[in-house]
Amino acid sequence: MAALVWLLIPLVAAVGAGLWGSWANRTRKARSDGPELDGYARFREAMEKSRSGG
Repeated sequence: MAALVWLLIPLVAAVGAGLWGSWANRTRKARSDGPELDGYARFREAMEKSRSGG
């Protein structure tokens, strides 16, 4: 019986990890990369200006 309890620990951990992963991924669909990509585009433009101006 004790062996079954020890086998339940990884099973519960795997189920918990699956639930957490699905919960953590649910907000990713609502979020886009728009602001991050806009910031990166501004950074690239600034780098190109400093290179051509120097």
